Amino acid sequence: MATRTLMLAAALGLSGALLAGCGDDSGDADETTQNGETISQEQASEGNGGNGESGEDGTQTASADAVSLIFGTGGTGGTYYPIGGALKSVFEASDLIDDVQVVSTGASVQNINNITDGLNQVAIVMSDVAYDAVNGENQFDGQPADIQALAGLYPNVVQVVATEDSGIESISDLAGKRVGVGKVGSGVEQSAAKVIESAGLSYDDLAQVSHTGYADSVTGMSNGNLDAAFFTSGVPNSSITGLMQSTDITFVPVTGEVADKLLEAYPYYETYTLPAGAPERYDLDAEVDTVAIRNMLIVGSDMRDDVAEELTARFYDYLNSENVSVGALKQFDPETMNQNLVAPVHPGAQAFYDTLSEDDASSDGEDADSAGTGS
Repeated sequence: MATRTLMLAAALGLSGALLAGCGDDSGDADETTQNGETISQEQASEGNGGNGESGEDGTQTASADAVSLIFGTGGTGGTYYPIGGALKSVFEASDLIDDVQVVSTGASVQNINNITDGLNQVAIVMSDVAYDAVNGENQFDGQPADIQALAGLYPNVVQVVATEDSGIESISDLAGKRVGVGKVGSGVEQSAAKVIESAGLSYDDLAQVSHTGYADSVTGMSNGNLDAAFFTSGVPNSSITGLMQSTDITFVPVTGEVADKLLEAYPYYETYTLPAGAPERYDLDAEVDTVAIRNMLIVGSDMRDDVAEELTARFYDYLNSENVSVGALKQFDPETMNQNLVAPVHPGAQAFYDTLSEDDASSDGEDADSAGTGS
């Protein structure tokens, strides 16, 4: 597929960010950083100029075409936040984008609610939460969210980790155990509930349900207060890596009937294998089969088509450049950005994907002409 060439922002910060997660550990969830100063979500919203101001004669001023965007991410210790920081300069290089404010939030559910409420214009979410939002299910029961996709991102892998002395070797073995399932309302917690349900269990079957984020789950397992915990994130998860330095653990597979039920019931799940002998992915002695949920870059349906097209194009070009600074963004093929999305694709984004298809057709035609002339 032909790659478009754009001038991208120089030196992007946040190099080498670890794949710490999907924003489950939300940290300072209502704060954003602008020019080195921390400001609140409310202040960020007040500063969002939208489509600009009109002149005295009612016509749009020259600056009115440029928009300011608030980018909802996740906790400062997760992967969503550094992705937002990396894309800030990429998006701001466009004449259509005046400013991008990157906001630390409670991740998927809050990001969707913020877009619905007009507090954010761009956000990263997990596909399972987006699916529920679009279809008005679970936390969005009866209140579907009008969100649209710009692009699919890297997979969040369901990583279930247990202490070695807990005797847990399968999801069914979680019965009667003390389990960290992620913070209430987080994408991690929603994924944990579905996995446990697919094993024929419920929270009532567990000895203890701890709504802990990554850091607290690690602490609980280290001091013997938890037997297992869910980490739904990119790979590797730095919290798991840290836990492995102090505690003997085992990765619990999500496979067999449990995986089959998940894949059948929820279209956003896909199979994933943690490889053996890969130092950058825990250096496991044996591979572990599990499942994963893709992340998505979303916007509100009211975003202008030209802005959505520009964001999508610049994101695509960034992924195909040598400037990608966050490891998670290197773990998927940019050519799959518009595939298997659980939310409607924004018309502006679709317009960009259509240009890629045209480039492909043009390249195929040129190849055929060259073959025909013997050149």
